[in-house]
Amino acid sequence: MEKMLKGKVAAITGASSGIGEATAVMLAEAGAVVSLGARRADRLDALAKKIQSAGGKALAIETDITQESEARGFIERTQKELGRLDILVNNAGVMLLGPVIGADTNEWRRMVEVNILGLLYCTHAALPIMLEQGGGDIVNISSIAGRRAAAGAAVYNFTKFRVCGFSEALRQEVNRGKVRVTTIEPGFVETELAGHSSHPMIAPAVEKMKAEIGEVLKSEDIARGILYAVSQPPHVSVNEVLIRPTGQRQ
Repeated sequence: MEKMLKGKVAAITGASSGIGEATAVMLAEAGAVVSLGARRADRLDALAKKIQSAGGKALAIETDITQESEARGFIERTQKELGRLDILVNNAGVMLLGPVIGADTNEWRRMVEVNILGLLYCTHAALPIMLEQGGGDIVNISSIAGRRAAAGAAVYNFTKFRVCGFSEALRQEVNRGKVRVTTIEPGFVETELAGHSSHPMIAPAVEKMKAEIGEVLKSEDIARGILYAVSQPPHVSVNEVLIRPTGQRQ
């Protein structure tokens, strides 16, 4: 692969699995130095070794982005140890599905803390660095659920609609500073997300949907979309990327 991101530093949240892990590998293959943030330190260390064994450079930082001090520390340590920050991929997220009636509100709180507040904390810490450098990329992972609401996903929809709205408003604030903002909206991806929900209705519904779609997306499919957005010439800003499996109707 052409080293189109040579000299760039990318920070990725939720890097211990799924889309975050695939993105870290792909950006490293494209020449970026990657900073890996997540709570599962053992997985981060294994991923960093994998990237380094392939000739890349990676820094693993155990981080809980729901804690503002840790989110800020992740960003600031990335800049301090790797010299700069060009790309932030706000990927960390949880999907706890189920009806509103009878819901465990702790699950709502968890989704808001990770999907919204964690993203905000990391972005808030990264923006001054990027503006001082003269530009950068903020990539926010939303979902098809940020465009289309569905029964049983109300609070998850709530968090992902917020990501889309925040991203567009942020784009308008920082575009003059040459900071590009991209929202990535995946459809059905084979990741750990589908297994997060504890409600008994959800697992059968997910399996039924998967069967109806046929071949669903892989994490690498989303990583390619992220790489496409951040590797454009400086005057080109890819603001929104919707990626569905070909067989997914909605």
